[in-house]
Amino acid sequence: MSDNQNTAVKSGARTLEGRVISNKMDKTVTVLIERQVQHGLLGKIVRRSTKLHAQDDLGANEGDLVRIAECRPLSKTKHHRVVEIVTRAAV
Repeated sequence: MSDNQNTAVKSGARTLEGRVISNKMDKTVTVLIERQVQHGLLGKIVRRSTKLHAQDDLGANEGDLVRIAECRPLSKTKHHRVVEIVTRAAV
């Protein structure tokens, strides 16, 4: 592993991109992951979303696009870590 444990991510860890919708907690952000899937019967493309809690050591704000990676469970609901802030929100 690397010397800096905060940014260390396993090479096989699953990474996702999403938008920060809440940063009101201490060192935790809520990230909304949106994906498009095809409806099984109708064939129409529908939008599905998932909210995940992630450890934030980088200082992400609401509206930022972030990349998160799986890690060991950090709390009851938190098992992802913010790896990088892709784009900052326009203020």
